[in-house]
Amino acid sequence: RTCTRGAGRSLMIYTHQFVVDAPLDDVRAFHSRSASMGAITPPPVIVRVHRAPDLLDEGDEMDFTMWLGPLPIRWLARIEQVTPVSFVDRQVRGPFRRWVHTHTFEPVDAQTTIVHDRVEAEYSDHWWWKLVGMGMWWNMPVLFAFRQWQTRRLLAKSAAVRVAQ
Repeated sequence: RTCTRGAGRSLMIYTHQFVVDAPLDDVRAFHSRSASMGAITPPPVIVRVHRAPDLLDEGDEMDFTMWLGPLPIRWLARIEQVTPVSFVDRQVRGPFRRWVHTHTFEPVDAQTTIVHDRVEAEYSDHWWWKLVGMGMWWNMPVLFAFRQWQTRRLLAKSAAVRVAQ
């Protein structure tokens, strides 16, 4: 977690990376499915997708609510800069003034991929959303540790099913 200053605002940057024992195409496909977001979000947070295509691509939007206990947080994200090895989800509407999450997938070999996450964010100017954003930001290590564990688990399960067939 790092913070830099620019134009009178504080730009926060969070990075995380992990290795997955799965081919690049499988990792990329997993992250392209809108249903994966709910699957890799840690309890007790509940994600309810209101509108999104099953497979996310350039320009698609995902409208969802994250329930943090009794607190609903409505979020609209747009998918941008899609390549075979990366994409960006940018908050169009939500609790932050700015939120840009870059997902990058780096093949190590035919069966191994490194997942890189980089989030750039700025807190909202509104006191309530700034407070909510602070709580969310300070929980990023927990969020991404869970995502790492769950991504590995789900992709391993998917590989086991393919082998059994």
